[in-house]
Amino acid sequence: MIGRVQEHLEAIYGITCAARAEGFVVDREAAVQLGATGRSEEELLVSESEGELEMALYLAPALLHRLKPYESGPVDSLLESELDGFCQLAEGVSHFLYVAHTATHGRTVSLLELEAQAEVDKFALCLLHRWGDGVGAWAKELLGRLFDRVSYRERLSKAERWRYEEANRLSRNFCTRLMGHVTGRRLERLLTDLRYAYRLGAEAKLRHFGQVS
Repeated sequence: MIGRVQEHLEAIYGITCAARAEGFVVDREAAVQLGATGRSEEELLVSESEGELEMALYLAPALLHRLKPYESGPVDSLLESELDGFCQLAEGVSHFLYVAHTATHGRTVSLLELEAQAEVDKFALCLLHRWGDGVGAWAKELLGRLFDRVSYRERLSKAERWRYEEANRLSRNFCTRLMGHVTGRRLERLLTDLRYAYRLGAEAKLRHFGQVS
């Protein structure tokens, strides 16, 4: 499933990444030693020193166990019964791929940018797995489930809570603007807009996401 999500994201954005997320997955003990907070079922751990970037991806065994029955089958049924689990795994892979992509292009990435892009990635992944007849109704339902009917962990700091809420607001604005392509069944236009935004960096991306149509 980890490899399938990365491959799908690479196809959506027209990119390739030599590093494979599944090869960087660590267990809980290693994650804690590397500085994981232990508050989430997925965490990307990043360390940079003297121009060298190291990453590790923690995915909780319970999360992987919930998704195991869907490893080789179609994702459609997973989106109905295990949307939360799929989105948590997708977020971890999204973080990994985006950090690797930006590092390859020699630029830094903020935590807000990383979180906002992951929200868009989850929307795009789930949307395109159900592309076809009835996609407009599914997209509207997906917007509500991913961006409106959300809650935040109580133990978040004030700064963390602001970052997650702001990432939600920015990505919701962008995904709402994409709905015209969805209802018009304009797949190529949708992919063009997603790819354009993906390649924007730092403040330019956040401004683009935050525009209100």
